[in-house]
Amino acid sequence: MIRRTLFAVAALMVALILICGCTGTTTDQPPAEKQQLRIATTTSLYDTKLLDHLTPIFEKQYNAEVLIVSAGTGKALEYGQRGDVDVMMVHDRAREDTFLADGYGADRRVFAYNYFVLVGPGSDPAGVANMTPEAAFTAIREKGMAGDANVIFVSRGDASGTHSKEQAIWKAAGFNYTTQIKGSGDWYREAGTGMGATLEMANEKEAYTLSDIGTYLAYKGNLDLVTIVDEGEILLNVYSAMQINQEKFPDINSTVAKDWVNFLISDDVQKEIASFGVDRYGQPLFYAAKDDWAKIGVTEAEVKDPVA
Repeated sequence: MIRRTLFAVAALMVALILICGCTGTTTDQPPAEKQQLRIATTTSLYDTKLLDHLTPIFEKQYNAEVLIVSAGTGKALEYGQRGDVDVMMVHDRAREDTFLADGYGADRRVFAYNYFVLVGPGSDPAGVANMTPEAAFTAIREKGMAGDANVIFVSRGDASGTHSKEQAIWKAAGFNYTTQIKGSGDWYREAGTGMGATLEMANEKEAYTLSDIGTYLAYKGNLDLVTIVDEGEILLNVYSAMQINQEKFPDINSTVAKDWVNFLISDDVQKEIASFGVDRYGQPLFYAAKDDWAKIGVTEAEVKDPVA
């Protein structure tokens, strides 16, 4: 009888512990409130589905909800300048430097890179295959300006990082973009939209366009465009993430912003980036920045040092 009574008391105590979720050695803590992270990103990171791949991992690990605005680098910078987001992910070093110098951003870290490619119809009507990027752009302009109706170049025309790179190539080729390229003839068309849509427009018009290799590979199955030029130092494309400066915008979620930046440069996520797309496309859409900092012209701290 005593044994049955002791057993009943013990069973009751176990039941109470399970119900209240407490023990004699720990303090009950309520579950952490889910945090919201707002990201403004260049379209290539979104169109390639890299962010679709990474965000569920982050959300589970940090009990977060990630909201993404894919708008191109120019628009992403505008969101950052208004303090509408917590983090920016962009690929235009010159404008990033200005953004940081003006006090809008902080703690930039480089997490990935790939290359731009000039793509176009397989017939290559301008005859620029395997030229340098600068020589290819020059030849396309010359034939377009001469009235060759088969030679068309479709520009992003949207102040994106890709559009900035295109302008840099025109400049390196010796042209003033504003006076000698933009609006210079029917050969030069502006899409005013994201990379995926620009590729589709170029495909429809059998035209040339500049694309990051990741988005081109992601869309390649639905395109007739082929790679025309894929070598040249100027084609390097480096991706960075930075949090918006909390000193300027106190309402941003600095904690989860830092978590995201550190997540991107962590060893595990760098491996995810390096392998992303290999199974489907036979090559990565992006390269991890972690061990290639010298190759891509940034400091080791920018790719490895966690944000404190």
